[in-house]
Amino acid sequence: MLLDEVAATFPDLTIVMAHPSFPWQDEALAVATHKENVWIDLSGWSPKYFPPNLVRYANSLLQDKVLFGSDFPVITPDRWLADFERLDIKPEVQPKILKRNACRLLGLAG
Repeated sequence: MLLDEVAATFPDLTIVMAHPSFPWQDEALAVATHKENVWIDLSGWSPKYFPPNLVRYANSLLQDKVLFGSDFPVITPDRWLADFERLDIKPEVQPKILKRNACRLLGLAG
């Protein structure tokens, strides 16, 4: 919740919350939902361990603010992507998480 105050105080600062935020997942989802400058990356965990609420938000409210991340070399991109394919992520959301959101965040053509 400390990031909520930082995000509110510095609205021009882009904040990427790394890892799925266990055990503060609900708080991270709330901050990212209510602060335009806060994003969530999915590195550090295999997608097979993502809590249902993270998947639900990634598919809906936060589909434009969730970013791929593998945590290489601990979790290889191939393993992460294989586990991600097994999640119930909407087909139209997958390219956002895997590439488009990061391109938009970094100002790159996507």
